Amino acid sequence: MKKKNRILLFTGGNLGSWALEEIQQGDRLIGVDRGALFLILNHLQPDLALGDFDSVTEEEREIIRRQSVSYSDCDPIMKDQTDTEMAFEWALKQNTEEILLLGALGTRFDHSLANVHLLRRGLEKRIPCRIIDEKNELMIMDRYLEVEKSHYNHVSLLPLSLQVTGITLTGFQYPLNKATLNVGDSLGISNVLVKEVGQIEIDSGLLLVIKSKD
Repeated sequence: MKKKNRILLFTGGNLGSWALEEIQQGDRLIGVDRGALFLILNHLQPDLALGDFDSVTEEEREIIRRQSVSYSDCDPIMKDQTDTEMAFEWALKQNTEEILLLGALGTRFDHSLANVHLLRRGLEKRIPCRIIDEKNELMIMDRYLEVEKSHYNHVSLLPLSLQVTGITLTGFQYPLNKATLNVGDSLGISNVLVKEVGQIEIDSGLLLVIKSKD
């Protein structure tokens, strides 16, 4: 099977050995701020290191500069985007078939939520995008999505728009047929796949799909 042309963004949130397991041959590895140092400390060379690098020391910053194929920094104060948003916008302009964000979830909930919202931009350009951490995998859909059974135990559905209509689930323990979810509804939490591949279809709205494990 032909490998996808993918871009992996390693950002400054929670990262660990699990993130390294996501790397496939041919992936372009982008280190975002401290995420670049994470790659280097794990003996991987970032194809691009990008950010204001305010979360590393000057010595670490110099290591990142020397050991990255390409390096781009900016002023930490005079900027209007987070480092992750800048990297994501860069990735959207490349010739890529998929973007993975690793380390995009962490202790700063404001940054985590902003990163989830970035997925919508990928959806608008029809570029598959996922946020992955040790316990979760997040995607956004607006039409049709196939979900494969994996090491994640649960699949949850949360409306990212005020309302999502026409939700139909096939291959799940708790099926739905033309259901509606409004913001605040918990009906879509903790479903389970009973087939190897489940189908999610919706008529309108934006749906956040979260695969997770305890």
